[in-house]
Amino acid sequence: MKSGRFDPVILTLGFIFLYVPILILVVYSFNESKLVTVWGGFSLHWYKAIWHNDSLMDAAWVTLRVGIVSASAGTLLGTLAALALVRFGRFPGRLLFSGMVYAPLVMPEVITGLSLLLLFVALDVDRGIVTVTLAHTTFTMCYVAIVVQSKLLTFDRSLEEAALDLGCPPVRTFFRITLPLIFPAVISGWMLAFTLSLDDLVIASFTTGPGATTLPIKIYSQVRLGVTPEINAICTILIALVTIGVIIASIGTKRREVQRQRDEHLAARAS
Repeated sequence: MKSGRFDPVILTLGFIFLYVPILILVVYSFNESKLVTVWGGFSLHWYKAIWHNDSLMDAAWVTLRVGIVSASAGTLLGTLAALALVRFGRFPGRLLFSGMVYAPLVMPEVITGLSLLLLFVALDVDRGIVTVTLAHTTFTMCYVAIVVQSKLLTFDRSLEEAALDLGCPPVRTFFRITLPLIFPAVISGWMLAFTLSLDDLVIASFTTGPGATTLPIKIYSQVRLGVTPEINAICTILIALVTIGVIIASIGTKRREVQRQRDEHLAARAS
C-alpha cells in the first residue's frame, strides 16, 4: 500500500520537473519586458519581432525544408527496411543489415555526426542543406523502421492471403491491403522522424555549411550570448507545431482504428 501511494507522488514530481520549465518558457514568451526574468506585462511584441528577424526566419525555413524532406525519405527507407526484416525471413546478410539499420539508435550522436563529416570530406561534397538532409535521413530512418516493424509483427496476414487467393497481384495487394492497415504506424514514424530532425543539434552542427544553419544551431548560438524573449517566442512556436502535429496524428490513428473495427464487425456480421 505504501508503495502504491508513493508511486503517484514520484510520477507527479517527475512531470512537474519536466513540464514546468516548458510552461515558464511559454508564459515568458508573452512578456513585454526585454529582461527574460522580469515580467513586464502581456504582449505579442516578440512574436511580431520574429517576422522581422531575417536570420531566425531563414534558419526556420531551412529547418522545415530539411525536416520535411528527411522525414519523408527516412519514412520510405525505414518502411522498406521494416518490410525486409519482417517479411523476408532469414536471408544472407540479415544480421549485418539489421545492425546497420539499428546502429544510429545506440551510437552517440557525436560519433554519427563526426563519421558523416569525414564521409562528406572524403567524397569532397560541399556541406549544406543536402548534407544535413542526408544526415537526418540516416539518423531518423531507424526510428521509423522500429515503429513500422512493430505494426507488421502484429499484422494479420490472412487478409493479404485472401486478396492473393482472389487474384489480386502482390503489388496491388500491398497498396490496397497492407499499406492502409500499417498507415497509422507509417504516419507515426514520419511524425517521430520530423520531430527528431526538428530537434537535432549535434549531427546538424557537424554536417551543416554556409547557408544551411538550422534553427537549433541558431538558437544555441544566440543562447550562449544570453537568452532573449525572441528565443522564448520561437521555442513556443516550435512547441505548438509539435503539439498540433501529435494531436493530428493521434486523431487520424484513432479514426482509422475505429474504421477498422467497424469494418471487421460488418465483415463478421456478413459471414
